[in-house]
Amino acid sequence: MRVAVLREPGDLVVEDRPVPRPGPDQVLVRIAAVGVCGSDTHYYDHGRIGNFVVEAPLVLGHESAGVITEVGSGVRGRSVGQRVSIEPGVPDLTCPQCLAGRYNLCPAMRFFATPPIDGAFAEYVTVHAAFAHPVPDEVSDDAAAMLEPLSVAVWACRKAGVSPGDRVLITGAGPIGLLALQTARAFGATDVTVQDVNPARLEVARALGATRAMDVRDAPEASDAEPPTLLLECSGNTAATLAGLDALDRAGRAVLVGMGSSALPLPVSAIQERELVLTGIFRYANTWPTAIDLVTSGRVDLDALVTGHYALTDARLALTAARDVPGSIKAIVRP
Repeated sequence: MRVAVLREPGDLVVEDRPVPRPGPDQVLVRIAAVGVCGSDTHYYDHGRIGNFVVEAPLVLGHESAGVITEVGSGVRGRSVGQRVSIEPGVPDLTCPQCLAGRYNLCPAMRFFATPPIDGAFAEYVTVHAAFAHPVPDEVSDDAAAMLEPLSVAVWACRKAGVSPGDRVLITGAGPIGLLALQTARAFGATDVTVQDVNPARLEVARALGATRAMDVRDAPEASDAEPPTLLLECSGNTAATLAGLDALDRAGRAVLVGMGSSALPLPVSAIQERELVLTGIFRYANTWPTAIDLVTSGRVDLDALVTGHYALTDARLALTAARDVPGSIKAIVRP
């Protein structure tokens, strides 16, 4: 099979490798679509994200979907020919975090495209059968792959406790911010404001149901709107985070979704005086059933965010599309 391998920053090559065989409790999946995430681009550009360093050749890509072509011993409920969306992180299932239902915090997590675990820029991958989620025919291959970033949005909305009547501020209109917008609406938020500096993405936010889509560089308009009850910070930008916290209503809740600076100067007096609740998220747990239902019900449109398709041999172009291609939102590699 062919795989796209990152050898060092900026050096991505396509090479041949043997097709893997599924072990016990695993399935072999022929990959149909892989979404490009900002983390893939960061590894391509810099060779590391925080403490995760590319020290050996690495296959990128963790937003993926395909068709089961072989099942290993002990597999039940999965069969050859099934279309599946792959949940890219497989925990050990035995640690205290897993047993408490927080398997996203498993210290032994093996996550696609996180060194040293290879990802899905490949024609075939193996994965634990429980993390290959069957998808109905009405979900496209692109959308099946994008159930992974949608799961981030679902997890963020769960952590924020989005419910009917909430007023949500989303900072950052990248793919995750636009999915958080749709998910917050689906969870019942009555007012969703999206802020960014990209006019094209703000237009997409309006089309996807934002109450307001605001360029943060513009002078704020006078408004009698009530302050947001929730902040979903999806940009990773320090200034956006601090402005979002400042905008929150009393007893507001903030969830840090975007990855930016490793340190943040917190407005301690505001947090104390207004009893703000601040938390982060790390990946997700038990989100695929909800994500699939949101797509099949039409509450979330994943295909609307796809702006380009690339062959495996053009994976390098897919990795840089967000900055090189005007209007690009989500690039899809089709191995």
